Amino acid sequence: MAIYIDEQKKLFTLSTNNTSYQMMADKYLVLNHLYYGENIGQEDMSYLLDYQDRGFSGNPYEAGNERDYSLDSRPQEYSTNGVGDYRINSVSVINADGSDAADWRYVGYTTSKGKYAIPGMPALYGEEKDADTLIVELADKVTGLHAFLYYSVWEERDIITRCVKFVNQGTDAIVLTKAASMNLDLMSGDWELMHFHGRHNLERQMERVPLMRGKMTVESVRGASSHQHNPFAILCSKDTTEEAGPCYGTALVYSGNFSIEAEKDQMGQTRLTAGINSQRFSWTLEAGAEFWTPEAVMTYSSEGFEKMSSNFHHTFREHLCRGKYKHERRPVLINNWEATYFDFDKEKILNIAKGASELGVEMLVLDDGWFGKREGDVSGLGDWYVNTDKLEGGLKPIADGINAMGMKFGLWFEPECISEDSDLYRAHPDWAIQIPGRQPNRSRYQLILDMGREDVRDHLYERMTAILDSANIEYVKWDMNRHISDVYSAVLPKERQGEASHRYMLGLYDLLERLVSRYPDLLLEGCSGGGGRFDLGMLYYSPQIWCSDDTDAVERLSVQYGTSFCYPISAVGSHVSAVPNHQTGRITPVETRGTVAMAGSFGYELDLNLLSDGEKEEVKEQIKTFKKYYNLTHEGEYYRLTNPMENRLYAAWEFVSQDQSEALVHGMQILAQPSGPSIHIPVRGLKADAMYEVNGELVRSGRALMHGGLNFPRQTGDFKAVEFYLKEVK
Repeated sequence: MAIYIDEQKKLFTLSTNNTSYQMMADKYLVLNHLYYGENIGQEDMSYLLDYQDRGFSGNPYEAGNERDYSLDSRPQEYSTNGVGDYRINSVSVINADGSDAADWRYVGYTTSKGKYAIPGMPALYGEEKDADTLIVELADKVTGLHAFLYYSVWEERDIITRCVKFVNQGTDAIVLTKAASMNLDLMSGDWELMHFHGRHNLERQMERVPLMRGKMTVESVRGASSHQHNPFAILCSKDTTEEAGPCYGTALVYSGNFSIEAEKDQMGQTRLTAGINSQRFSWTLEAGAEFWTPEAVMTYSSEGFEKMSSNFHHTFREHLCRGKYKHERRPVLINNWEATYFDFDKEKILNIAKGASELGVEMLVLDDGWFGKREGDVSGLGDWYVNTDKLEGGLKPIADGINAMGMKFGLWFEPECISEDSDLYRAHPDWAIQIPGRQPNRSRYQLILDMGREDVRDHLYERMTAILDSANIEYVKWDMNRHISDVYSAVLPKERQGEASHRYMLGLYDLLERLVSRYPDLLLEGCSGGGGRFDLGMLYYSPQIWCSDDTDAVERLSVQYGTSFCYPISAVGSHVSAVPNHQTGRITPVETRGTVAMAGSFGYELDLNLLSDGEKEEVKEQIKTFKKYYNLTHEGEYYRLTNPMENRLYAAWEFVSQDQSEALVHGMQILAQPSGPSIHIPVRGLKADAMYEVNGELVRSGRALMHGGLNFPRQTGDFKAVEFYLKEVK
C-alpha cells in the first residue's frame, strides 16, 4: 500500500518510489497541505506550519484570539471560498440563501486497492496492483455540500491522479460556479511557470516565466482545449534543466474549457489549481445530486524535466491509451488532403493509392469531400451520406480496390460541425449551437452541433456506423475545425445554460466511447484543425492525435519539442508533406521531412506519384527505417537533446530502448554556417560502462558518448537531416 495514515494525527502520506505527498487535518479540521517533493518516508512535516499574526488576514471564529491561525496563509489541500482565504479558490458556489461561502472541514476517509473511475469521463485506468486510492471527505456543514477528494497513487512512475466528487447532502439546491480538480499549495520556493501556448499551425510553444506577486492564468474558453493554450503546465525552479532540479508537472484529462491558475501570495507561498474553466460554467446540484470534476495528473521530479516527461510518457502509454493500437505498430499512411483537397474521384484516389502501395505505404486515408454536397468548405457538412456522383458505387469499391493492393482504408469525419447549407441543418436548425434572436458567429463557414443532446448523438452514431459498416474502414480521422461561441442549448432551461459547455464534452465522450466500444480494432486519430485538441482527454479514445496542420519540417521542430514535455511520441501524428510547404512555402529535402516525421506516427500528406525516381527510393527507405526503429521511437525513452526554440542552427533528439541496448539520435542542421564551430551532442540514457557501435563503425563507451557526445556532421546547405544509430557491443 502506497498510502500511510496516522489516524490519531489525521495525517495522510502518499508515497511513490521517489516522492512523498502529505496532508493533515488540524485541530479545527481544516485539511492542510504539508509537503510534496522527494521521498521523506512517513515523517510528520507539520512542523513546517510556522505562522504569525498578519494584519488583514482574519481568523476562523472558533480560533478565538489565536491570531496566527488564518485561512489566508494556511496551505490548504482544497481551498475554501468566501470565509477568509483571499487567494485563488478551488470552488465557488451559489447557496440557497444567495451566499457564496464554502468552508471545507474534514469528515473522514476511505482507501482501496486499484484506480478509481470517473463516470462518463476519461481517466487513467489500472488493475489493483497498479495503484492505491485514497478518498478524503470534506464538508461545508452549514449547506451540506460535501467534497470527496480522490487520489490514486502510482508508485512505480511517481504519479498521483486527482479528482473531486461533489455531493449535495443538504435540502436545498446549490449551484457550483467553480469546481477545480486539484489544488496544490507550496509553502516555500521561488518558482517559474512553464506553459505551452500557440496558435493554429504553431501549437505548444514552450514559454517559461517567473511567477509574479499575483495571479497568472493559462486557459481556454473556446470549447476545446485549443491551439492557443494546452491543459498542461509545470512549476519549476529557476535552475531546473532537463537533467537536474525540481519540477511539478500537472496535466488535465479534459478536452474542453479549462483553467490552470498560479498565484504567489503576500508571503511568497505558491498556489496552483487546475480544472474546468469557471467562465461560462455553472452546475446545479439538487439535493442528493453529485458532480465529478475531470482528472488531474501530477508528478514531481527532482531530476529535471527529463524524468518528469518520462513519468508522464510511460503512464499515458500504459494507463490512458487503449485498444488494439495501444502497442501494436500503426500502419504507415498516406492522406490525400494536400494532394487533392476537394478535387478527386475514385480513379484519382486509387491512382494515389497505387503509387503509394508500390513504395511500401500501408493505408490510404480519404479526407474531406467524400460526402453530401461537399465541393468546398461552405456546404454539405453534417450530411453523412456518400456522394455517389463523385464516388460511383460508394466507398466499398474504393476500399476493396485499396485492400486489393495490400493496403488498409481510412476515412475522415467531422461529426461535431454542420454547414447551414446542408440537409441536416434544414431539417434540424435547433441542433446547432446558437443563441435565439442572434446571428451566430461562423468559423470556416460552419456551426457546431450541440453534443450535449442525446438526439444529436444518436443521429451521428447511426450515420457513422452505417458508413463504417458499408466498407472495410479500419481508421477514422476525427476532426473539429472551429471553436465554439454563441454557447446555448435549446434543451436546457435558462437557469442551467452554464452547464452547456461541460455537457457538450460529456456528450462528445459518450459518442466516442460508443464508437470505440463497437469497433475495438478501429484506429482513431484525433484532430482539431491539427493540434487544437491535443490533450489527455482525447488520447483516451484516440491513441494518436494529429500534432499540427503545419507540416513544415522546420516549424515542426518546436511544435514537437513542446508537445514532448507531456505527451508520448506514440501520440504524435506526423507526416511528410509536399514542397514548397503549403503553410510556409519552405523547401526542405524529403530525407529531412522524413526524419522529423519519424518522431511520431508516420505517414505522407502528398501525391507520391509526383516525386522523382530518386525521391521515391528515399520514401521506400524511410518506410523501412520507420518500421525498423518503431519500438525505439514508440516504446523507448525520449530525450530532448537541444532546444529548437533557442538554437536555430541545429536540433537533435534521441530515443533509447528500455534495456538501453539501442539508441537512435535524429537531428537537423537547420542553418549552415561558414567556418562554424565544432558541434558535440552529448547523448542520454546509455549504460555508462557498456560499449556502443555508432552507425556500424565507431565504438565508444556509453560514458564517453554521454559526456563527450557525438560529433554533429558538417554539411553544406540548410535543413539537412542527421541520424546516428547506436547499438551495444556484447
